[in-house]
Amino acid sequence: MSFSTLLFPFVFLPIAIILYYISPKKIRSVTLLVLSLLFFAWGNPAYLLLMLCSIAMNYFAGLELGHHLQAENHRRAKTVLTVSVIANLLLLGFFKYYGFLLDNINALLHLKLPVRTYLAPIGLSFYTFSLLSYLFDVYRGKAEMQRNLLSFSLYVTFFPKLISGPIMQYHDFEAQLISPRVNLTKLGDGVRLFLIGLAKKLLLADVIGTSFYAMQAQGVQSTFGAWVEAISYTLMLYFDFGGYSDMAIGLGKMLGFELPKNFEYPYLCSSITDFWRRWHISLGSWFRDYVYIPLGGSREGQAKTIRNLMIVWLLTGLWHGASWTFIIWGLYYGILLILEKFVLKKVVDVLPSFLRHLLTVLLVVVGWVFFFSGSISEAFGTISRMFGKGAFLDSTAKYYFSGCWKILLVGIFACFPIGARIGMQVYRRSERAVVLLSVLYFGLLLLLCIAAMVGGTYSSFLYFQF
Repeated sequence: MSFSTLLFPFVFLPIAIILYYISPKKIRSVTLLVLSLLFFAWGNPAYLLLMLCSIAMNYFAGLELGHHLQAENHRRAKTVLTVSVIANLLLLGFFKYYGFLLDNINALLHLKLPVRTYLAPIGLSFYTFSLLSYLFDVYRGKAEMQRNLLSFSLYVTFFPKLISGPIMQYHDFEAQLISPRVNLTKLGDGVRLFLIGLAKKLLLADVIGTSFYAMQAQGVQSTFGAWVEAISYTLMLYFDFGGYSDMAIGLGKMLGFELPKNFEYPYLCSSITDFWRRWHISLGSWFRDYVYIPLGGSREGQAKTIRNLMIVWLLTGLWHGASWTFIIWGLYYGILLILEKFVLKKVVDVLPSFLRHLLTVLLVVVGWVFFFSGSISEAFGTISRMFGKGAFLDSTAKYYFSGCWKILLVGIFACFPIGARIGMQVYRRSERAVVLLSVLYFGLLLLLCIAAMVGGTYSSFLYFQF
């Protein structure tokens, strides 16, 4: 089930909120778990059993892990952790990387092994990382083993974050499982955030995406066209995933839970490091806490820091998908971060801030070309056109740009916190005015979103594929 179809905001969500609020506190967790399982099973119920098996396996692994740690048998605890992590990664690897691995074996060894494609369960990467977070937190003493199967299942299946994050680490979610704080203020804040996210998805991402997919299908051949295509994707991806994250955080607030912020105006970045502090924050935190720091982080000298960065970014690329384009994308950022930290740091530091910002955004836009390209050759073909190969302008680019330049400008404006700052100024001057303007603003957003859902074609969230 998608947040951006009529079924969710006008059928599932109201029923879920009413049932949750009228349920006695003792059984609210049960209500929420049932709703979450229904949400997950709506699109493809066949994979519900798989997720339940993963939950059961990790629940008992956590108990075993906790008992060995309490007995101070660290050797057995490490064995349980290792076996459990491998089991989770094998399950993830089978669905996401089995076909990719066999394709490459066939190509490398000139074999003809049969390759069957398996449709991965939606959200598999996200809930697998949630399960791994639980195991790591118990092993490292950041959280106690969870004896309550209901609470553990709710952590994994909590529907606002289930299929596309944010990836919430277990130790941050654990305390909220005991007593979620439900009140009308949080409900109102949640509705506001959800509506903003829905508008980002329907009114920006989907509209910009119409032009982007048309250009991709047509095949732009000019420098100008390649830039319009890359910038369109840059904006579409941000408003698609950023909109989803806003909706997820808003839904969490409606139910009394605080989910972590996933985006902080990423295109305001002044460096590649700054960009990754602002973009998909929960994923970056996960890799930092569970991969980079355990490998030694930056504590063991420059050579090992470089090694650790490349491992993390190779894994980050692979996490996003089974394709060489994602691997190259991950290595691209690993190399950029190494250059920024160890080679060009003094040069970067003396550049004017506006120039650092411009260069960083330029590098980010180029990086997204690997993300949306079907192959490495296609990606480098687009990049070569962006930097001067072929004609500067063709009729195809001119045609599509004439149809999308206005929404691109709106999208660029929405990447900056200008609107929020104006709103704060209005609020400081008159609370009454801000209430009236908020009603008008969010009422208009709601009407536009309804019109988009009724009149538009369905477009799933881009991050569902990851």
